[in-house]
Order: sequence, then structure tokens, then C-alpha cells
Amino acid sequence: MRRYYALTMKYDIHTLKNGLRVVLVPMPTTQTATVVVMTGTGSRYENAHENGLAHFLEHMFFKGTKKRKGAREISEELDGIGSSYNAFTAKDRTAYYAKVSAGYLDTALDVISDIFLNSTLPGREITKERGAIIQEIDMYEDMPMRTIDNVFDALIFGAEHPLGRTILGPKENIRTFSRTDFSTYLKRNYTPANTIVSIAGSFSTPKVLAKIKKEFGRLKKAESPALVPFIGTQEAPRISIKEKKTDQTQLMLGLPAYPYLHKDEYALEVLASLLGGGMSSRLFLEVREKRGLAYSVHAWAEKYPDTGYFAVQAGVEHGKLEKAVETILAEFRKVKKTKVSAKELAKVKANLKGTMTLALETSGAIAQHAASSLVSIGKIRQLEEIMKGVDKVTAIDIQRVAKDILQTGKLNLAIIGPHLQKEQLLKLLRI
Repeated sequence: MRRYYALTMKYDIHTLKNGLRVVLVPMPTTQTATVVVMTGTGSRYENAHENGLAHFLEHMFFKGTKKRKGAREISEELDGIGSSYNAFTAKDRTAYYAKVSAGYLDTALDVISDIFLNSTLPGREITKERGAIIQEIDMYEDMPMRTIDNVFDALIFGAEHPLGRTILGPKENIRTFSRTDFSTYLKRNYTPANTIVSIAGSFSTPKVLAKIKKEFGRLKKAESPALVPFIGTQEAPRISIKEKKTDQTQLMLGLPAYPYLHKDEYALEVLASLLGGGMSSRLFLEVREKRGLAYSVHAWAEKYPDTGYFAVQAGVEHGKLEKAVETILAEFRKVKKTKVSAKELAKVKANLKGTMTLALETSGAIAQHAASSLVSIGKIRQLEEIMKGVDKVTAIDIQRVAKDILQTGKLNLAIIGPHLQKEQLLKLLRI
């Protein structure tokens, strides 16, 4: 019996005296264990001069501690136990994790705790890492599919708002960050109140909890950092074109939508899946299968505590950009005008629930889901709760949300490719 695939799992949440939260998810029938340390901060918590600092700091955490003198010592120890480990920085969170065979959890927890709590941020490594990060920026610049969201975010949120800036930051910032900058950011943003230690898999709860309390309990109590709220004022469609010589045009077409915990967030998820959630979705069938305009096209909803957006992304032949945009907008009009059939709605819901179930199969996915949920909404949503939310969505809900979200005055079209016809494209943006 593989109980860890059940809809309802046991999440043991402990709050330390300093406010740091620990979530333990026992999975006794699995052979792995994953430790995730996540803090609710990222590029959204930077000012313009700090932009890129959160991501740079994530890199620096692997450069050495008092106990482990350098990056090689850290990587060799984790490689030596066959660990799958890494870190990531997002707009609103930063996480460090290691997944291991269950018998090596003690080592993984010790290493991840050490780099999170005791990084020395050596100056010589800061100097060296500048070059690596600039190369990372250049790498993604050569991958329009991975950077179209930067163009879109600057368009929908504005380049002056933290959500409108990139996670990697501009090269000029990377070249000037000092050790003091890192220390200042670390003290302000890495606080117990916005930090989660999440462990899922096969482990001894008393032993693991004692280790976490010993190491993380030493952090001084401090409040979570403040964020700059986003207030949208868009009243007309907008276009941003990043002119670049490419073999394919990358586009992202989206509109402002709902934040976390909005009453219609499940209806929006079903709408996104209906339009672009799989190979039988409306956009995939219309854009790719019927017209051959794109290799891939998908839709999704992005959420933050105070805002969000709905977006469609596709890569198309340069000469077929206008046709692709027209086809996407035609599907927007259709879903606003005509209620989805009971058969199609049932298929979309089953696909969405199946995808969610598969996404929460492993100890790594479960540990990250728990940490992300606590950071984003202050609680952990059981898979059962999510599925019930999806099941309650009706055809009327989808049409109502489509009418609310899909409005001409809220359209944002971001493009990367060799295009100059901004005014011509702007005329197409009508729903």
C-alpha cells in the first residue's frame, strides 16, 4: 500500500520560539527523503540598486562555511551520497534543497542547514562568481523561450516595480555588489518569521526535529520583510517588443488576474487548463494541430499574495505572428461567448487533477509544496482540498471568470524577435 500517494497526508507543523516554522511529512514507505529550506524573499524584495542580489546571494551560499571551507567541499560531500541538490530564486521565495536516499538524510540536513545558517560569503568568491552569473545572464539571453517572461513582467507590472524587474538583475549591478550588500540583504530578508524548514520522506521525527531546533533555534527573532504592493491601473492594451535576430518569434499574451486565495482562483486554473493545459486543449488544437503555427503553446495562471496574471506563451514563425495572435484572441472570445460543455469540462477537470496528483508523487515535490504553501498562503493545502476546489467549478464559473479577466483594455503582448510593426500588432488586440 503506497500511502504517500493518498489525497490527505500528515503534515506536522512546528513553530520555534523565534517564529521559524518546521513542517515534517512522514512517508514511511518511500526510500528517499528531501530537505528544503525556503525563505519568503526574492527579487520582489529588492530595490532597483539591489536587483539581482537575491539570486547572487543564493549562489554565494554554496561557496563555503566555517565548517566546510569551499564550494568543492560542499559539492563533494553531497555528491558522495548520491544527492540531488540545488537552489533556486524566484520573485517571492528562495530555496535550498537536497534529496537523498533516506539513510543519508542526516548528512543532507547538516549540509543544507550549514550553508543556510553559516555561509561566510568570502570576498574572493564574490569576485569570481560575478563572471559566472554574467555568463548565466548571457546564456538565458540566447534562449528567448526562457526570457520572454522578463519582457512580459516589465510590461504588465512596469519596470519600476520589483515584480517588473528580472530575477537575475542587470549586469551593471552584478559587477558592483559588495560583501556589505549581501550582509545587509541577508539580515533584512532572511528572518525566522519567513523561513520554512520542510522535510518529507522516511525519517525519525524526534531526531530530525531535535537537529532543526538546535541549529535554527539560534536565529534571533525578527519580522518578515515588507513588500511593495502592486496596484494595477491599466486601461488600454499594451505591446512590448524586444527586437532580436532569432529563428523563431517568442510571444507571451496575458492579462491581470487573481492573487492567492481569491474566490475564483480554482475557476481560473480550470480556465487556464481548458485553453492551454495539454495536447487536447483548445489552444494546442487550434494553434498547432489545425494551423501549424507553433510547436508549443500553453496557458497558465501566475499568483502572488496581492496580484496575479493569466498568460499564454507560444513560439511561432516570424511571418505567422499576427495569425497566431488572432487565433489566440479568437479562443478568448469563444470562451467568453459560449459556455463549455459538460463533456469538455469533465475532461479538463480530470486532466487538471491528474496532473496535480502526479506532481505530488515524490518526497522532493511534497517537501517543496509544503514549504511553498506556507510561504505563499500561510497554510498547507491538502491535495484533497485542491481537488474539491476544482470539482466545484461550473461552466457558469468559467464563463464568468473569462468575461472578468479577458478584456481588451487589459491585454499585454510581449514579443522577442525581429519585429518593428508595433502599431500594426496593436490593432489586433481586441477581444
